[in-house]
Amino acid sequence: MPALRVGLTGGIGSGKSTVLQMLARLGATVIDADAISRDATTAGGAAIAAIARQFGAGFIGADGAMDRNLMREHAYADPQARQQLEAIIHPLVGAESARQVQQALESGARCIVFDIPLLVESGRWRQQVDVVAVVDCSVQTQIARVVARSALTTQQAQAIIAAQAPRGLRLAAADIVICNEGLTLVQLQALVARAAQRFGL
Repeated sequence: MPALRVGLTGGIGSGKSTVLQMLARLGATVIDADAISRDATTAGGAAIAAIARQFGAGFIGADGAMDRNLMREHAYADPQARQQLEAIIHPLVGAESARQVQQALESGARCIVFDIPLLVESGRWRQQVDVVAVVDCSVQTQIARVVARSALTTQQAQAIIAAQAPRGLRLAAADIVICNEGLTLVQLQALVARAAQRFGL
């Protein structure tokens, strides 16, 4: 039986990364688009030369990696800059994801979970997965979690959430919703385990 391909998404602060780790422990092969993207923008990463050409050397830190904070501010303030950055990074992420999928299939994976923060926004992922799973919580909870775990202000957290697909749009795209609101980790684990059974794990 071919491996089930699951696209996992959720807004910032939804708990998507926690759910992803739980699925991995239950036997899913995880393809983390965010991690691949981060690797491409670290020192010596595949995207660094193109970023320096497109945006200037000021966006590359002294350590040789992309200055993530500076780029985040620039990209959120200028939609065209975000598109230019995505045009550099997305093909690299696509190629590395394809390589990892092939490796997973060759090793007999039953379920491949793609961690795709911008699944709804990108439009191209829906055709590439069998199931869309959305980790969901209220916007108020997202903001509280983001502010608690990072140095961002409430206003900055709101700006990031506003730049992502609206919650309703994500829910409309979902085949399965994992509601991560007011749960303990044990309760969330139980929800994820039920979803994993549906994924053949």
